Amino acid sequence: MARQLRSCYFVLGLTAVLAMQAIDCVGQSVYPSGWKTNWEKRSVDLAEIVSGGVPKDGIPPIDRPGFVSSAEASSWLAAREPVILLSLSDDARAYPLQIMTYHEIVNDVVDGKPVVVTFCPLCYSAIAYSREVDGRLLDFGVSGMLRHSDLIMYDRQTESLWQQIGGEAIVGDLTGTSLEPVPAQIVSFEQFTARFPTGKVLSRDTGHRRDYGTNPYSGYDDIDDRPFLYRGDFDDRLPPMEKVVGVTIGKEHVAYPHSVTRDQRVINDEFGGIPLLVMHVDGAVTALGDRVIREAEIIGTTGVFDRRVGDRTLTFAASEEAVRDRETGSTWDATGRATDGPLTGAALRPVRHANYFSFAWFAFRPDSGVYGHD
Repeated sequence: MARQLRSCYFVLGLTAVLAMQAIDCVGQSVYPSGWKTNWEKRSVDLAEIVSGGVPKDGIPPIDRPGFVSSAEASSWLAAREPVILLSLSDDARAYPLQIMTYHEIVNDVVDGKPVVVTFCPLCYSAIAYSREVDGRLLDFGVSGMLRHSDLIMYDRQTESLWQQIGGEAIVGDLTGTSLEPVPAQIVSFEQFTARFPTGKVLSRDTGHRRDYGTNPYSGYDDIDDRPFLYRGDFDDRLPPMEKVVGVTIGKEHVAYPHSVTRDQRVINDEFGGIPLLVMHVDGAVTALGDRVIREAEIIGTTGVFDRRVGDRTLTFAASEEAVRDRETGSTWDATGRATDGPLTGAALRPVRHANYFSFAWFAFRPDSGVYGHD
């Protein structure tokens, strides 16, 4: 796999290597050149930060995203392909993973709110955050560095380093500051268009030449593999490359293994004082399986929602055809919207969650529970 990932960087046209050695043999700090970062202010050991094999913005973020209609995108985006869904008020957008894999970061404004949409292929983590911090607007780039195999972002205003998982500044003047998460979900393109027929889709016209639609990390989505450039311990409750649905409520964390969610399809749970619906239904293919994304294995679509609608707490069940609540018999889609029955048009509130390879989730949430294991 390491050979495949080195090949991936060649495919991306990223051949430069960032010399990043945090601590030398006498404990003297050695910082990479070309950075304005305040390396003395930090919350992590610099020895945990390694080069991912690319320089600053060697993986280019998208700073001026363009969008097209779903009808136009359907000429190059297959129905089963995964997209990151982000919806604020009436502004719904899809960020295809076939594009995000080559860029990892999109600086955008959705319904007037500045956001950063991120995807780390090495962790399979798709997470969005607000770009406003204490009244200051930030925009983000790809540092070329990794910590626990996860993308490290940097803001261009202070060149502080930010961990993608968790959204916390770990090195630089803004160390200790956290970005506000914005609900995002990986769904299939077909599921996005069904939910938001007038929604916008990130355009392939990015200003960069990339082989969109192909997967430069071919074969990485293998439960028997080992993560790239990961130096930490593994949690023995799950295989390192098994995907989990990671849920955070306040300071509490829990992981729902895909092996369980895929089998049960619907889990009615209670966590952090909130009645949860954890859903895993038919949907998207993996972005990291076959060389051609549209031909990859179907892994489905997950979602986590608050089960309360008004003053009523619903319980859900899944059949071969649909997900329905037992109280009214209404049918619900993968985005948490009722599509048929007495509650048609109602929408469940999304709960902060994302999909991760388990090694990455446990690296940053070592105190996490595991559904079905505790």
